[in-house]
Amino acid sequence: MFDKEKWKQRFKEILSLDSHPGHIAAGFAVGVFISFTPFFGFHTGIAIAAAFLFRLNKLTCITGAWVNTPFTVFPILAISYKLGRILRCLPPKELHLKSLEWQHVKGYAASLLLGTSILGFIAAIIAYFLCYYLVVRFRQKDEALAELTEEMEETGEELD
Repeated sequence: MFDKEKWKQRFKEILSLDSHPGHIAAGFAVGVFISFTPFFGFHTGIAIAAAFLFRLNKLTCITGAWVNTPFTVFPILAISYKLGRILRCLPPKELHLKSLEWQHVKGYAASLLLGTSILGFIAAIIAYFLCYYLVVRFRQKDEALAELTEEMEETGEELD
């Protein structure tokens, strides 16, 4: 189910990537946004496509797309649906889904897409700054990585 060691290892790989912290954080943030969309079963594929399209780091983008887990999907969908209805000037209503299959979701699609887009955007902004901070902080522990990060931040780009 949830392998804590596997996630720890994945985050250590991300934090020590030889890339600008902003580039790493951008890939993660886009993945987080994707994880909030109601396109279940397609998050990884969408993340890979977005990484290629926007020239983002594939590992960070895919990892970000896995942030919304089976434990958090239904609460996020319920909140997104209510938010979407409010933004569409409709009265708040409970979300009653039998499953995540399209035939059960399509009646709620407009409100869900609006709500998940807003929540996903907010989560992506938070994820960007959090990931950027963690990358810089992790790299400060290693002298070589700290120097490389400092040079990247000064020039504003990756160094070859």
